[in-house]
Amino acid sequence: MKQFFKFLFASLFGFLIGSFVLTFLLIGIIAGITGGDKDGSAVTLKENAILRLNLNYVIPERTLNNPLDFMSFPGLAKGKPIGLTEILKNIKKAAENTQVKGIYLNADVSPNSYATLAEIRNALIDFKKSGKFIIAYAEIMDEHSYYVAAVADKVYLNPSGEILLNGFSQQVFYLKGMFDKIGVEPQLIRHGKYKSAGEPFIANSMSAENRSQIESYLGSLYTHFIAEIAKSRKIDAIKMRGIVDELQVQSSADAIQLKIIDGVKYEDEIEKELKGKLSLADSDKINYINMAKFNMVSGNTSVSDNKIAVIYCVGDINSGEGDDQGIGSDRMAATIKKVREDESYKAIVLRINSPGGSALASDVIWREVNLCKGKKAIIVSMGDVAASGGYYIAAPADHILAQPNTITGSIGVFGMLVNAKELLNNKLGVKIETVKFGEFADLGSPDRPLNEAERLVVQRGVDRVYDNFIDRVAKGRKLSKEQVEEIAQGRVWSGIEAKKIGLVDELGGLDKAIEMAAKKANLSEYRCVNLPELKDPFQELLGSLGNEASTALLKRELGSNFAYYQDIKKAMQYQGIQTRMEFQVKVE
Repeated sequence: MKQFFKFLFASLFGFLIGSFVLTFLLIGIIAGITGGDKDGSAVTLKENAILRLNLNYVIPERTLNNPLDFMSFPGLAKGKPIGLTEILKNIKKAAENTQVKGIYLNADVSPNSYATLAEIRNALIDFKKSGKFIIAYAEIMDEHSYYVAAVADKVYLNPSGEILLNGFSQQVFYLKGMFDKIGVEPQLIRHGKYKSAGEPFIANSMSAENRSQIESYLGSLYTHFIAEIAKSRKIDAIKMRGIVDELQVQSSADAIQLKIIDGVKYEDEIEKELKGKLSLADSDKINYINMAKFNMVSGNTSVSDNKIAVIYCVGDINSGEGDDQGIGSDRMAATIKKVREDESYKAIVLRINSPGGSALASDVIWREVNLCKGKKAIIVSMGDVAASGGYYIAAPADHILAQPNTITGSIGVFGMLVNAKELLNNKLGVKIETVKFGEFADLGSPDRPLNEAERLVVQRGVDRVYDNFIDRVAKGRKLSKEQVEEIAQGRVWSGIEAKKIGLVDELGGLDKAIEMAAKKANLSEYRCVNLPELKDPFQELLGSLGNEASTALLKRELGSNFAYYQDIKKAMQYQGIQTRMEFQVKVE
């Protein structure tokens, strides 16, 4: 009987605790959703406001509908990540709003790519034309955050802080040895001597072609970085390169002496400086407003019936519906078709931030983009990366813009199948028996390697897709197939390089692309509509609970080995013909 009551009370206690947590969660979700529906008039902006801008989180292309963002759970991210679109809009709005006097930039270490940061950097340069100030401060500053901070009127570092300016590098992890140990053989079939997609899975060292292309585009990104910093800080470019090449900044004193920063201050000292700019007394409080709240302050919003569709193509390209962080060909094609057939939309801006993916899915989207030609002005704005399949869907556009530090090109194709015979038979004790009718009925079976006839079949498929890719680019860019072949072969280019060789028309960001779309459509008044429509918050909630929780658990269990898990998972997903950039570009 004692045991009975013990389990009874334990179950009852668990039920009560679970009910409390569920109720709290539901109240929070409802509050988050209803709060998100408020219009701009819900926020009253005080006089002498300062807009806070943070760079120390991964900035998505646009703010997503995740009702868990306002809550904090163990192992999950805290705070709503404001998207790039909203950041750019808010910086422009702050320049126009008379109550906003300046921007306070938190320039701590930033995990974002340079093309995303270039959008923000350029928006801040435009902001300064309003005559308002920008103050940047950090405890620890890296090259990414400094790239933006350098445009500020004053750049300050914590007296005990650090700034790291040591050049650019890129590392590629080669995993063949690991696959050998676990008994898995990735079988790679590709077209293009620079198409090193899958190379880390089949080799233990970098190919000469791969090293050559990385040196080329990484050098381009580095030269641009040095030139932009030198210009902002009024330092000779040759001198600036020497400062970084030779790691001349090894202390805050070095940074001040070399004019990299303007001084060292604690945050309370910066607040005193800000109060001086605002003519406030020491006892007065500064009216800071963060990006999320400022997003709810009304700005100069057009009510024109003429619309420009800004269609976000973000993430890997796959068949199916996709989601807000991945491109599904069904959803994307339907969105483009709807805009094409709607007369109220006068132009389209495709905002592409994708390394590519499925060749078939890319072609489905390409078809819808191509059908827009002659019916709507269609401009491409490239983000961090618009490579392989990402470039495939961009090719038919009237005009292509990229940032100087965008990664693009990678016009190549590969297919990969996995032979796990050793793993299955000798390590796991699993044996597969096959009964088939037709010589190629079990092509791609994981318990054996491809034979020569099968490899030839896959190679022919890869070659056909590559030829289609070349043809699509040639027609879209008005080049001969021979000209495209010279700059293709799977080679990756920076935005600057891509402009020189004709893959990109102009250097610029999203705002410039929208202005160009309006000009091509002869629009003096218009409003932008962001598409596809974001997923229902409750769907995002369910996805977030499952995906973020499982990811957090894996990270905790695997620790530093989590990166290897991701690479193996990626290798498994690469089966089939792909138009995908060969590796993740992370410049450090």
